[in-house]
Amino acid sequence: MLELRLVQGSLLKKVLESIKDLVNDANFDCSATGFSLQAMDSSHVALVALLLRSEGFDHYRCDRNLSMGMNLGNMAKMLKCAGNDDIITIKADDGSDSITFMFESPTQDKIADFEMKLMDIDSEHLGIPEAEYEAIVRMPSTEFARICKDLSTIGDTVVISVTKEGVKFSTRGDIGTANIVCRQNTSVDKPEEATIIEMQEPVSLTFALRYMNSFTKATPLANQVTISMSSDLPVVVEYKVAEMGYIRFYLAPKIEEDEETAAHAPSQPNTEVKPKVKVEYQPQEIDLEEASKPLVENKTEVAAKLETEANGEVAIIDVKMESKPLEGTDLEKEGKPLVESKTKLETNGEVEVMDVE
Repeated sequence: MLELRLVQGSLLKKVLESIKDLVNDANFDCSATGFSLQAMDSSHVALVALLLRSEGFDHYRCDRNLSMGMNLGNMAKMLKCAGNDDIITIKADDGSDSITFMFESPTQDKIADFEMKLMDIDSEHLGIPEAEYEAIVRMPSTEFARICKDLSTIGDTVVISVTKEGVKFSTRGDIGTANIVCRQNTSVDKPEEATIIEMQEPVSLTFALRYMNSFTKATPLANQVTISMSSDLPVVVEYKVAEMGYIRFYLAPKIEEDEETAAHAPSQPNTEVKPKVKVEYQPQEIDLEEASKPLVENKTEVAAKLETEANGEVAIIDVKMESKPLEGTDLEKEGKPLVESKTKLETNGEVEVMDVE
């Protein structure tokens, strides 16, 4: 049996609004110590860790450890039905496949309950060890949100550099560059407006602004944000949830060594790269007999009467010649002979030339 009662129900609404766009489905783990969640975004670049301690609830009962899979978008829709001043109660029976949200008005004159189906979600619980960070910055959460929003209009990434002078946020884009420096300021009347920097070593890391802007959706939860950085660890952006817990965002830094190397590399002229074509020469056998054939085949039909006289002269009475193009040539199609022939006959040293049609 699980039963959680939170008088300040708006806290739970703000928590869901801050993580529902980053994580779609997640398991809520309930134990005797508190109500927690750990999940990664779809690209496995950012991780969300939420803890609401049991002592922060007005009533907390958890008979045994439970893991309840929920769609955060659907859960946020149900919590939107609750007023900001409503008391929110969460109930779930052992072995049940649903969870119930009950909203009570402060005057107890209106009570609404919503039931949502649970999901079976396979997820691994990652152990996050406690680490000592080289630089820790505490600053107003609204100021951090405005810086991320302003820089996103210039570029896609932000370089966060922590030095003795302060913390610098810089970006570079197609339209230009931007640099914002926040110096340490502890002499303020309101502690939530102070900027405190604890640095052991200077740190400079690059992060995607779209994730930073997603993290700043938790700004309504706390007046201050804590940014913890080390050169070999993901950055931690932490917001306190009243006095009952926290929500932490972990983001891996971007490595831009390849981009810097490409930027400093000498430019080379664009040359057209032609594909290599391998040509194989295969000798062909030539039929000399076929090659020696003329394009025009001459057939001569001779219908002649030869008369031999005593002096040895031969007279050609009648000669007919036909010129026929070879089959399969262009001449056959055109029907024209390639040559106009004249026949020369030599007889006994005398030549008689006759036109041949």
